[in-house]
Amino acid sequence: MPTYIQGRLSRRLPELTDEVRRGTPRRITEYGEEILHQPCRPVTEFGAARWGALIDDMFTTMWIAEGCGLAANQVDADAQLFVYDLTDEHGDRHVGHAFNPRIETMTALFGTQSGTEGCLSLPGANAHLPRPTRATLHAQDLEGHPFTVDSTGYLARCLLHETQHLAGMLYVDHLTPRAHTTAVNESAHNRAKILTHRANRERALSLLS
Repeated sequence: MPTYIQGRLSRRLPELTDEVRRGTPRRITEYGEEILHQPCRPVTEFGAARWGALIDDMFTTMWIAEGCGLAANQVDADAQLFVYDLTDEHGDRHVGHAFNPRIETMTALFGTQSGTEGCLSLPGANAHLPRPTRATLHAQDLEGHPFTVDSTGYLARCLLHETQHLAGMLYVDHLTPRAHTTAVNESAHNRAKILTHRANRERALSLLS
C-alpha cells in the first residue's frame, strides 16, 4: 500500500503513527458551537515548538474518533490548520497536516463525484453531497514551507471538507433545508452511542501507547 506524506511518496507508516502515540486526546467541538461557524485565524508563526503538540493531539483525537481529517477548530483551537490520515479508493494512504490551506477545484473540466459525507462534529450523521472530482491543495507545513497536493476522489473530498471547516463551514451547510434537518436529527439520535464508542477507543489507545 503506497503511503504519501504531505503529498509525497514516502515510507509505509504503522496504523498508530508516532503522532497518535504522543498526543493527548481532546474534546471534539460539536455543531452549533461558535468556533465551528466562524473563520479561523491565519497562521503566521511556524515551528514544532509552537505547533507540534497540537498536531499530535489532533492526530490522536482523529484516530480515536475514526476520522479521516480533523480541523483545528474541531478541538477548540482558532488556527488555520488541519490534519488528515486516510486510505483512498485505490488503497493509497495519505497522511499530513496543512496550515493556511487554499483549495482550487476544476469542476468545469472534471465534473463532480457523488458520495456521502459525515463530520466528527456532527457525530452519527451522514448525507449525500456531490463534491468536485479533483482538487488541488496549496498549504504550508510545520516549518512554513509551501507545498501542493493534487487530489481526486475521496482525498479531494476530505481536503475540501477540512479546508471549508477552517472557513467556518460544515458539510451540512451545503445541504437542502430538509436534508440538513434530517442530518441534525440523525446525529441527535446516534450521538450517545458514538461518544461511548470513542470513549472505548480512547481507553484502548491508552493501553497501546
